[in-house]
Amino acid sequence: MKRALWSLAGLALALLSLAAAPEPAPKIIAVRAGRLIDGQGGPPVRDAVILIQGDRVTAAGPGLAIPAGAEVIDLSKKTVLPGLIDCHTHLTQQSGDYYEDLFRRSPIDQAIVAPVYARRTLEAGFTTVRDVGAAEFIDVALRNAINRGDVPGPRMLVATLAVGSTGGHNDLSGFSPYLRFDRFSGVADGPAEIRKLIRLEVKNGADWIKVMATGGVLSEEESVGGPQYSQEELDTVVSEAAMWGKKVAAHAHGTEGIKRAARAGVASIEH
Repeated sequence: MKRALWSLAGLALALLSLAAAPEPAPKIIAVRAGRLIDGQGGPPVRDAVILIQGDRVTAAGPGLAIPAGAEVIDLSKKTVLPGLIDCHTHLTQQSGDYYEDLFRRSPIDQAIVAPVYARRTLEAGFTTVRDVGAAEFIDVALRNAINRGDVPGPRMLVATLAVGSTGGHNDLSGFSPYLRFDRFSGVADGPAEIRKLIRLEVKNGADWIKVMATGGVLSEEESVGGPQYSQEELDTVVSEAAMWGKKVAAHAHGTEGIKRAARAGVASIEH
């Protein structure tokens, strides 16, 4: 019995010592840059060194000393600049044949190829994107996979389902009334439905909200720039999003829809 107690005590001490041990410092990476554009508005900095520790740039400038043991990446014949930010992307899809995409492909197809588009975007120099709408919360899954390190891609801020009116740019229009898809819908009419939809999006991981304030060009409905939400409805979108700490971007082509969105207080007008 005493031997068992001593064994348990020894195990507890060992666990405590492991818990108290400090975590090792992240590895330091030093990048030698032939020219550095630092984004501060000045001329390119020649023969610069950029020091990175963990996920942070700790120093950058000409002739910096490289710490012993640092991993060195030699870009002395290259121009280096901070990662670019794309404020309007759809990483979960790539527009092609409208009817092919609509009738012969499903959100599963989109989910399969989404990591390909994410990697292409990152390799093109974009380290942050604002993704402006996706089916079935695929954008949330892609964002989370990137954050976990499962797939390479840029930092993503996602909108999930775009919010739109019945018969509008966000709806399936121009086909048989018996045609429907069994999936999450971004269609909502009136303040009550809009509030419920935004709460569903926030619940499932939306970083911000996208609303269709007018018609568009990549759908069967034909209003293009015509307004598709009343002022009251757009006001509701913004106020409900704000209650959850989210901003709103408005898809808007026509003048009246743009004015209504601006009066509602959206953070950005797209297009």
